[in-house]
Amino acid sequence: MTAPIADQSAEQLPRPTRLSDVKGWFFTADQLLFDWFLAHQQDRSEPGDLLELGAYMGKSAIFLGARLRPDERFTVCDLFDSPAEDASNSKEMKKSYATLTRRAFEANYLAFHEELPTIIQGLSSVVGDHVDEGSVRFAHIDASHLYEHVHGDILTVRKLLTAHGVVVMDDYRAEHCPGVAAATWQAVANEGLRPICITGTKFYGTWGDPEPLQKALVEWITSRGDIWHEVQYVNDAPLVRLSAKGAEEPAHPVSRHTSARTPQRPGGPRAPKASTARPAARPPAPSRAALRRVALDVLPPVVTRALVKARRARTH
Repeated sequence: MTAPIADQSAEQLPRPTRLSDVKGWFFTADQLLFDWFLAHQQDRSEPGDLLELGAYMGKSAIFLGARLRPDERFTVCDLFDSPAEDASNSKEMKKSYATLTRRAFEANYLAFHEELPTIIQGLSSVVGDHVDEGSVRFAHIDASHLYEHVHGDILTVRKLLTAHGVVVMDDYRAEHCPGVAAATWQAVANEGLRPICITGTKFYGTWGDPEPLQKALVEWITSRGDIWHEVQYVNDAPLVRLSAKGAEEPAHPVSRHTSARTPQRPGGPRAPKASTARPAARPPAPSRAALRRVALDVLPPVVTRALVKARRARTH
């Protein structure tokens, strides 16, 4: 169900020069966790592809694409500008994503990567027809906010993940989409989903054993020193909660449109270089005559007249 590319070329749209130029919500804590989980999997040579359900303008997809290993497949599924098949979903699309188009996603993605991911333009319920079971090591669910759809997405991703695969749920606690919270915690209670950690916006879980991941994650957090965390227990199972306010972001993919004259550090603007100019020479000390003139200008008139009278007396 891969839809054709829209008529207007993606190259004609505004070209972002930094990841921060791309519209979307992808905060530092989640950037750090995406980076850590994918690096952790790579260090252990865990096989599998990447999957994102719901892409908006491509911010997290661009980030994921930069972590894609050779011979791996990255699949993105989104309605983009296609009509939803039910009234409630159509209403949500018009309210939240009125400006969303496939052209905008492609333009943003191609600003950072030479090739697009595999794009499925349609409901997330069809992704199972295009992705093999047990083939995905990392999945990000950020599509519909409606309970019925999110519940279905979770069950679909469960089949697609590898034994140790990680699933990330966006907006699991946002007040404007309680259906996501209901579907997420129902999966924990009834579908065997095991929490690993949570941030202010995303839930990270697995259907494998979370304990080795949690242990390695806490060790990494402690070694950094700029990420706050605590361990809580939900139904007698540990859950790492963390916040990364003020923490340094991981490396960002570099835009292909970044000017050579103004290079950018992957995580943000490049720090200014230390000045190599010689320090300015110290101005000469003022003469006594100059100091006397200043004193006569700023002192009260009574004191000034006394000083003038004394100076004349010394000269006669």
